[in-house]
Amino acid sequence: MRIRPVGAHALLLDFAVPEAAAGPGVADLVEAWRAELWRRRESGELTAAEIVPAATTVLLDGVPDPTATAHRIAGWTPRPAATTAPAGTVEIPVTYDGQDLPAVAGHWGVDVPAVVQRLRRTRFRVAFCGFAPGFAYLTGLPAGLAVPRLPSPRPRVPAGSVALAGPYAGVYPSASPGGWLLVGRTELTLFDVHADPPARLTPGTEVRLVAG
Repeated sequence: MRIRPVGAHALLLDFAVPEAAAGPGVADLVEAWRAELWRRRESGELTAAEIVPAATTVLLDGVPDPTATAHRIAGWTPRPAATTAPAGTVEIPVTYDGQDLPAVAGHWGVDVPAVVQRLRRTRFRVAFCGFAPGFAYLTGLPAGLAVPRLPSPRPRVPAGSVALAGPYAGVYPSASPGGWLLVGRTELTLFDVHADPPARLTPGTEVRLVAG
């Protein structure tokens, strides 16, 4: 892990380093540190306005003394990601009728029912959010089941579309262009600007893509 200053009051924890390959996966490291930093902030050991995980980094923003904080963080050891309590569980009812299900089945070397069964029984976790308000990147599938994006993105993917790309699953919270492989759809609202919080899925949340 590298700890880098970002501006005057932020730190970036970077896990995209060679030594990460010898231990837990980068996604597990990011989740373990996100949970540890959140816990330390709740206990008063860490002062930070925002804790923002991404694919290979965690950003701490609003840090009054970045140098002293970096020294403290360097001495901390997070609990393994598998042992941290999830930030709640959200069940998303999914109708599995996506047009790219046959393509996913081909990549996985199975039939379509086996793809659906795998997605239903997988315990996903929100690794980070991005791309669009309320869009959560879900981890949980084995690395060997990563699938490619479409060669060209679709101009419009309907809101509620459940899709796969690379090692991630995701649900489009609003209609937008997108190049992920569509496997299903849900009627559940995942982002509502008038709700508190607006996003139903936040980092650390466990997600189940159950039958709709």
